Amino acid sequence: MKRLFGLWKKRTPELETAPGKSGGKGFLTFHNTGEVLRAERLLREAGLPVEVKGPPPELRTGCDMVIVFELLLEPAARRVLQREHLEPLSAVPVDDPLLEPVSLFHTTDYGRWFMVRAANMKITVEKDTGTIVNVSGGGCPDVPWLAARLNGRRVSEAEEPCIRGQTLCAYALHKAFVEARRLWREGA
Repeated sequence: MKRLFGLWKKRTPELETAPGKSGGKGFLTFHNTGEVLRAERLLREAGLPVEVKGPPPELRTGCDMVIVFELLLEPAARRVLQREHLEPLSAVPVDDPLLEPVSLFHTTDYGRWFMVRAANMKITVEKDTGTIVNVSGGGCPDVPWLAARLNGRRVSEAEEPCIRGQTLCAYALHKAFVEARRLWREGA
C-alpha cells in the first residue's frame, strides 16, 4: 500500500498542471469517523465540493468513511485542513475501478415502502404518503429520541436529525433521512 501512496505524490504535479484535464476524483482517509465529519464540515464551509462515501475494502483503516474530492482541489483541501490542524492519513486517486469509493447508501424496495440505510442507521418511508414508518439501527443514546421525533411524520416536513442529534448515529441517520427525502420527492 505504501507504493500506491508514493505513486500518488509523484503524479500530483502532473495532474495539477495538465491543461484542460479535470484530474478525476480522489479520496482522503482519516484515523477515525470524527475526523471525517470534521473534515467534511471544514471543506464544505470553505466552498469545496466534497462527498462522504465508504472506502474500498482494500483501503479500510478502521474508519468506514472517506472524503471524496476533485483531485485538482487537493492543494486547496490540504490548506483548509492544515489550518485547522487536521491531517488526513492519505490521499488516494481513484484511477482504478477497484479503488472506487462505495456509496454509504443502500436502498431496499418493499413494495409500499422503501428503506434507506446509511452506515448502521435505517429509515423506512411509505411511498404514497412520504410518512416515516420506522427508524432503526445504531447504539447511540440519542437514537430512540430521534426515532420518536421522526416516526409518523412526513419525510418532507420532519426536522432533519442533524439539527438536534449529537452522535455518529445521528449523523448517519441524517444522511439516510436526506437520501430518503430525495428519493421520495423523485417518486421512489
